[in-house]
Amino acid sequence: MEAVYSYLSKRARMRVIVRWVAAVTLVAMTSLTGDAQRVSEIVPRSQPLGSGPYKAIPEADPGLPAHTVYRPANLQALGSQKLPIVLWGEGGCINDGTRFRWFLSEVASHGYLVVALGVMGDPKAEIWDAVPDNPGPGVMPPVSSIPPAATRPSQFIQALDWAIAENARRESKYFGKLAATQVAAMGMSCGGLQAIEASFDRRVTTTVIWNSGMFPDETNMNGLAGGRNLKKADLKQLHAPVAYISGDEADIAFQNGNDDFEKLPAIPALRAYRRKTVHDGTFGEVNGGDFGRVGVAWLNWQLKRDAMAARMFVGPNCGLCTDPRWVVKQKTLK
Repeated sequence: MEAVYSYLSKRARMRVIVRWVAAVTLVAMTSLTGDAQRVSEIVPRSQPLGSGPYKAIPEADPGLPAHTVYRPANLQALGSQKLPIVLWGEGGCINDGTRFRWFLSEVASHGYLVVALGVMGDPKAEIWDAVPDNPGPGVMPPVSSIPPAATRPSQFIQALDWAIAENARRESKYFGKLAATQVAAMGMSCGGLQAIEASFDRRVTTTVIWNSGMFPDETNMNGLAGGRNLKKADLKQLHAPVAYISGDEADIAFQNGNDDFEKLPAIPALRAYRRKTVHDGTFGEVNGGDFGRVGVAWLNWQLKRDAMAARMFVGPNCGLCTDPRWVVKQKTLK
């Protein structure tokens, strides 16, 4: 399903499928814009990652076998702080909850419980290919090449139900440690379509759609994310602040995200895209690169009411607004 959006690998004969289905070849550290670096080595799953104060690990939980949980490695270090819940849909709707390990560990390390759709996958898939220095416009692959989704939007709701139950279960290591009413639904590409559908649940308090957006109604492609075949009119069911974040014209989801943003109901909304950035974004950089930085700030603002984080997004002189790498649109953000 990553074929719906993916910036396609030159090495693959079936370019629309290989990025998400085949094992990813280890690559050398490659310079990108500025001093950004791609992830270049496999790190043991037991090694905590992230730049936040609570370095995080991924793990499988027997109570949620079809998902991967990211949490601070040392839960005792939290003290009285409670972890908001972040639900994540993988690019391609793949059944691999560790493909975005560096990005999701970065989020969790700032004091979040992240639950990703998909089981813990091949560590080699955590290594991302380099992106071109001068990307051209993104190109949509043929519909016939799109494989069926391996995960479902309903798994967002399963994850949320599980987390709320664990917060209330005395025998759970998460007992009393979760901010169960502060919930984000996020997803990349195909996972972004899943996050839109999951966000119709009134318990979701913010949504972040990465490198994604619904297709025009006549394409009949939105159902390929494993859920309902949503129409643009269904966006009216979104009820909480939402951010659409992507690359520019080099990202094949760029126009879909723009169109969704224009059709949103009267809710606080952000549309931000990064110049000269393809569909893979910066997820393959250490700690998720720029996308990790922006994603954590949005979550800190929306789920932790962090006034400093809000400055990245609010007003004509917001942090992203004045960053030459970014283009920003706002709707009733304050």
